[in-house]
Amino acid sequence: MEFAIDVRDLTKVFEGKTRALDGVNLKIESGRIFALLGPNGAGKTTLIRILTTQIQPTSGEAHVSGLDVVKDGVEIRKLIGYIPQEMSVWTDISGYENLLIYAKIYGIASQERGKIINDALKDMGIIEFKDNLVKTYSGGMIRRLEIACAMLIKPQILFLDEPTIGLDPSVRKAVWEKLVSFKREYGSTVFFNTHYMDEADLYSDEIAIINRGKIVTMGTAEELKHHVGGEVIRFTVEVNEISEDFLEKVRKLNVVNEAVADDFEVDISVEDYEEALPQVLEVFRIEHVSVKKVSLTKPSLDDVFVKYAGTRLESTERIREVRQVRDRIRR
Repeated sequence: MEFAIDVRDLTKVFEGKTRALDGVNLKIESGRIFALLGPNGAGKTTLIRILTTQIQPTSGEAHVSGLDVVKDGVEIRKLIGYIPQEMSVWTDISGYENLLIYAKIYGIASQERGKIINDALKDMGIIEFKDNLVKTYSGGMIRRLEIACAMLIKPQILFLDEPTIGLDPSVRKAVWEKLVSFKREYGSTVFFNTHYMDEADLYSDEIAIINRGKIVTMGTAEELKHHVGGEVIRFTVEVNEISEDFLEKVRKLNVVNEAVADDFEVDISVEDYEEALPQVLEVFRIEHVSVKKVSLTKPSLDDVFVKYAGTRLESTERIREVRQVRDRIRR
């Protein structure tokens, strides 16, 4: 079996004290779409930066397409594409000119550049804007231009650090359709992290959850949901702030696996709905938390994340941060 990425006991310590990665082990088969999920500060971006040879690990080993990230950085960079969270194009020149710069950096022969650049612009649906200044592009157009830059050399592995964060749902869908098509056509491996659970659920072949620098679970979306097991009772309540003390009282019930709250909803994971519901409702009554509606669902990827990371994957604040940074860069 050929592995696009092979990581063994990888550790990264910053300034001798902050342990961003703590013994990470990971194997990803070639030609797969792989999603890495984790809370902010869990080590996702650090791992990507090591695999793309931007920083070196403190200890352990990491191989990309069989090449050592420490010893073979130059060779690795010829095989991969990388799209960071930060903006990676120039806003005061045109889209075509951005791609031309990247074509020269990648060493694409001058007689081939025009066709390759135009093909990349067509693939990402922005060919008609190729001569416009990038600062006039929408956020979605800029992200598609960045992806076009990364795809110029048809990389064996494409690394995407939150590739669609802050984009409208329709734009996110269009970007992922292009990425999936690219993977199918060229057999490339796609490694991405995201704050959008639906992207990991819909598009990945395999998912890993990282928390506090460690890989805590890994598998397909369906496998991970199956491991959670049981059922999830969702309570829609009258108040939008549920105390941690209330949640702890619910969690202490023998029939409850986990309980989390978000705005006006409380999700409680249980093994047996019929057995658990009366006991849970009694806690609501005693604590004077009014319930408007009760519904039953099967475990979702969000429930998997809560189980292994101990929290929900909060995207709203992260999206706001990224948008603000990218808007400042554009200006």
